[in-house]
Amino acid sequence: HQNSLRTHLDHDLVVIHDPQPLPMINYYRKNNPWIWRCHIDLSKPNKEVWSYLAQFIEKYDAVILSAREYAQKLKTPQLFFMPAIDPFSIKNRGLSEEEIDERLEHYNIPTDLPMVVQISRFDRWKDPEGVIEAFKLARKEVDCTLVLLGNVATDDPEGGKVYEAILKHREDRIIILSCQDSALVNALQRRADVVLQKSIREGFGLTVTEAMWKGKAVIGGNVGGIRYQIENGVNGFLVSSIEETADRIIQLLKDKSLRERLGNNAKESVRKNFLLTREVEQYLDLFNSIEPIFNVKYRTADTG
Repeated sequence: HQNSLRTHLDHDLVVIHDPQPLPMINYYRKNNPWIWRCHIDLSKPNKEVWSYLAQFIEKYDAVILSAREYAQKLKTPQLFFMPAIDPFSIKNRGLSEEEIDERLEHYNIPTDLPMVVQISRFDRWKDPEGVIEAFKLARKEVDCTLVLLGNVATDDPEGGKVYEAILKHREDRIIILSCQDSALVNALQRRADVVLQKSIREGFGLTVTEAMWKGKAVIGGNVGGIRYQIENGVNGFLVSSIEETADRIIQLLKDKSLRERLGNNAKESVRKNFLLTREVEQYLDLFNSIEPIFNVKYRTADTG
């Protein structure tokens, strides 16, 4: 309600992202199409929460989901657009070796050993503790450094607890950073030898896309949207356990040619499927498909 008082939405079309602002539609005079864009995994929603949200969703003119497996029983038409990245953003643009070195030195990140990286907000669905356990298993066989970079989402009441829980694992070769620095994300993904996204639930996982675009071998959880990006053994690896994750880390760190082959295939798959141009085209097609409806409410005086 407070947002509606501070914001004027007199645009030709309104797109609302994710569940938090869904009820805004109740506080505006709806004179144009409203579209809800949901980025989260809806494959197994909490029934009580979904029942509450559905009352708002069905007031929208369309719903955009990231995959068909997230479809729900709704009166509102549902469309399926996979997310995409902007290759020219600070997070994804090309960096020189000097620029990469500057960012890593700024945060005192050592580069003398192979680097394993996971970049994602600190929540239990990203399984940061599982990442640390897998890393500890892997380094028994291969010396390496782990960097966990993330932040605590302001709308996640558990995020702070997850972050505090993993800090106890911090040491010289387990670096845990909580900050928002797009250039650091870029530098870490480009310098990493292996990138992880060991999610146990994932709507899509744009950090996977970003790392693949940089030609990196990515090990991702065999869940949600990650499965639409990684073809196991072709452009990365899908894993379902801590032990499997550790085995794949070891395999990739020991085999540079394998890392390069998977990384090259990964970049090409992003170029074909997950760049912003494809998503823009889908949105333009959607916007062009909306038909105006004119309702005449004028009444003539009774002349009878």
